Amino acid sequence: MPPARRIVSFLSDYGHADEFVGVCKSVMLSLVPDLQIIDITHDLPPHDVRAGALTLVRAAQYLPDGGVVLGVVDPGVGTDRRLIAVGVENATLLGPDNGLLAPAVAILGGAQRVVSLTSTEHQLPAPGPTFAGRDILAPAAAHLAAGVDVGELGDEVDPAGLVPGLVALPQHDEGGAIHGEVWWVDRFGNCQLNVDPDELRAHGAEPGGRIEVRFPPRALASSGSAPTVGNAAASADDQARSVRWVHTYGDAKPSELVLLVDSYGLASLALDRGSAAAECRLEPADPVTLLPPGATVTGATPGGA
Repeated sequence: MPPARRIVSFLSDYGHADEFVGVCKSVMLSLVPDLQIIDITHDLPPHDVRAGALTLVRAAQYLPDGGVVLGVVDPGVGTDRRLIAVGVENATLLGPDNGLLAPAVAILGGAQRVVSLTSTEHQLPAPGPTFAGRDILAPAAAHLAAGVDVGELGDEVDPAGLVPGLVALPQHDEGGAIHGEVWWVDRFGNCQLNVDPDELRAHGAEPGGRIEVRFPPRALASSGSAPTVGNAAASADDQARSVRWVHTYGDAKPSELVLLVDSYGLASLALDRGSAAAECRLEPADPVTLLPPGATVTGATPGGA
């Protein structure tokens, strides 16, 4: 059998203007010269743990089995926050214990073993405490890829004590409205929502039909006319659009805002060859309410206020 590939999948908010990514990769390669490094992305918004967690969970199921996943979005660098290695069934994830890894760990089956990266023997001497990606995480990732047991990197900790993720779930109110949010805006301006299309179907929406979508008051591009829902004008505090549920981007008419199921199986707002985010002035974490046919907003969710 061919030898197992040594692979590290690397995500960060370092960008490419500085030497940070190159230095981390050089540290790993100096320890494991035959290491293969997959760059998931390094262009996350600085310090945005939520964006990093969402990117990682979207990518996690497609990364090579048996590999190491290194995530660095660490606004608490140099503080007493922990750096951890989390063993799941077919991978080991490393990063700060700030919620960055939690959604990916969950989608990969949950933590089987967690270690706090305290072993100085597997770290670089640090001139200062503010580049843990270089001095602690990159060496740990390389050692794991080379076959070092995760238990050698530090002290085992209780998985129940890890910081949870920052990913919100949609809420359903008694009138059938689904209160979600924009999880992600990609470079094309498509707005991925935290809404499973099966939730829409459960409330009577179907592909080909129309769904009312309500945005924050600042939303909807200024066009000199009031936004409308069907033939009724929406108030300044209740801006909305009636959108068609289509199969793919090309099904949208010119300048038509539509809803479709994206490549991750989630509801997404799109504008054919345009930016739905710019058209609606939407950003990640903005609230979005979906009203299938006949639904109303009551302000109450089943089982709570």
